[in-house]
Amino acid sequence: MSNITLYDYWRSSASYRVRIALNLKGLSYDMVTVNLLKGEQKDTDNLKRNPQGFVPSLDLEGDMMTQSLAIIEYLDELHPSPALMPATARERARVRMLSHAIAMDIHPVCNLGVVQRIVELSGGDDQVKVNWMREFIAKGLNAFEELLADGQSGKYCHGDQVGLADICLIPQVYNADRWGVDRSHLTRINAIVKEADQLEAFQKAEPKQDA
Repeated sequence: MSNITLYDYWRSSASYRVRIALNLKGLSYDMVTVNLLKGEQKDTDNLKRNPQGFVPSLDLEGDMMTQSLAIIEYLDELHPSPALMPATARERARVRMLSHAIAMDIHPVCNLGVVQRIVELSGGDDQVKVNWMREFIAKGLNAFEELLADGQSGKYCHGDQVGLADICLIPQVYNADRWGVDRSHLTRINAIVKEADQLEAFQKAEPKQDA
């Protein structure tokens, strides 16, 4: 048994981010599934952990935390090596900008609850969901590609050290591929994905339905 428990869902982007971060830090953790498709995120137990009715929630030695980016930055402060944020304030601002472009702009409009409501309003047409996902993920990743063109990226989103922005990018690319978004032209993003795919921490965090 670990003293860290992650309440997550295997296909949740936010949960995927936290799994990557825990793996990069070399922290062992137990996982408890909150099945979003069954609506378990709205059950009483999960609402006690996370009043917003979301995943993930992280129980860190009895201290319950929510919101993936807040969790990751907290883990980075508790366990500084390897660092997930760069050394200077200006560099950290850039990494947060990249991370927020995904976690706060692309992800929310493609959230399961939002998209289910859109399908309901459309009269139950599932193709609306597919079109919605493709449109907003593509727009977001196209903009992210341009954000990477400022000369400060390297092997990863910021320089040659894997960090918070990469932790946000990889789950979003997983979603892009899941929904059939064309990313063949996103050369900077694709190069970063290729690098991250070689890291065990990312491999072990990949969504697995039987996890």
